[in-house]
Amino acid sequence: MGEKKFNQEKTRREFIKNAGAAAIFSAGSFNLPIGFAKPLSSKAQTQLKVGLVGCGGRGTGAAAQALQADSNVVLWAMADVFEDRLTSSLKLLKETHDQRVQVAKSRQFVGFDAYQDLIESGVDVVLLASPPGFRPKHLSAAIDANKHVFYEKPVAVDAPGVRKVLEAAKMAKEKNLSMVSGFCFRYDLQKKALYQKVLDGAIGDIRSIASTRNGGELWFKDRKPEWTDTEYQVRNWYYQNWLSGDFIVEMFVHSLDMIAWAMGEKMPASATATGGRQWRTDKKYGNIFDHFAIEFNYDNGVKGYCFTRQQEGGSTKNAVEINGSLGNAYYEGTRHEITGKNPWKYDGEVNDMYQSEHDALFKSIREEAGINDGELSANSSLMGIMGRMAAYTGQTITWNDALNSTEILGPESYDWDIKFEGPEIAIPGKTKFK
Repeated sequence: MGEKKFNQEKTRREFIKNAGAAAIFSAGSFNLPIGFAKPLSSKAQTQLKVGLVGCGGRGTGAAAQALQADSNVVLWAMADVFEDRLTSSLKLLKETHDQRVQVAKSRQFVGFDAYQDLIESGVDVVLLASPPGFRPKHLSAAIDANKHVFYEKPVAVDAPGVRKVLEAAKMAKEKNLSMVSGFCFRYDLQKKALYQKVLDGAIGDIRSIASTRNGGELWFKDRKPEWTDTEYQVRNWYYQNWLSGDFIVEMFVHSLDMIAWAMGEKMPASATATGGRQWRTDKKYGNIFDHFAIEFNYDNGVKGYCFTRQQEGGSTKNAVEINGSLGNAYYEGTRHEITGKNPWKYDGEVNDMYQSEHDALFKSIREEAGINDGELSANSSLMGIMGRMAAYTGQTITWNDALNSTEILGPESYDWDIKFEGPEIAIPGKTKFK
């Protein structure tokens, strides 16, 4: 996910360069064991071995943040489908974290099955940052092998994948394993304060929520002669819905997660949507749309209105507006505010939410707290999938329809020489729900 643009004051690369060897938690901060390890004395601390699956910019940043979160963590193994990605990531991490990067050549795994080799390499924690289409299989394998996990959003690109993740989340709870998702806004202090106010009734009963995320063009990799069709698609995974889920699932899912958060994790009963390709008409853009508009309907009468587009030259916006019986709540940029009967503005500490995710993960591991984002991350991902289904088909899709869908977007197996075209570009009103 290295090419993805983030609207942050610091880029991932700047963060890694500035992270150094400083740690949020000192070596003696914790004295509790991890997983099913034997009890430790108060003077001892288990060294945690971390494995990174997916060595793009997002994965490299996650590895740096894991090393920053706990002073007795080492990067032990790395895996990617592309050797060049692994090599460049390892070089950067070695430059910034030196002795704490202990990835021997024998623990550098390349290929579609590299994730399994990494899981079996002796790691305690697995960081999953490969394209979303691979996430359910990777996550399930890690939990099945009793590993703690950080996993990027979204958790899946189709309903069968979501169901697989829900099963893994249940298993993680039974094993008291820690699972932290890449829904980073959940770890942002400003939004935590705002949404807690909403949940505590500061704006009264919620009547409607509007969520908007409009932006411009993103990255693209020109094809090289030696690439097979599959490598070309995986290199440009964002534009293949079997790998990304389409951008409503891959990127706009953050905005949908904030709707779920405001609604107290209550899921919509149905969705009606539209979408299409106006800007992304070139074949290089694979089979994804460039705009979506969705109306989510809840059993209690609340409506969620969502609009997102990725078209160069238009106005930009990233905001959530919540209308309540006593006032309204707003998030846009640095604005976190409530108006109406109980006016409020956030004026507290501002944190690095990406770092805070990993701080929470490793604190949970040390304390055997079993933090588990599994269900909420699966549900928010399914909201994106549900909206995509409604837009692709032009039909109203219920929550149960979406959850029980049998449609699988990707191939049965992965191989560089297979010729997998992926689903055809959807045409609302013609494409059928499965």
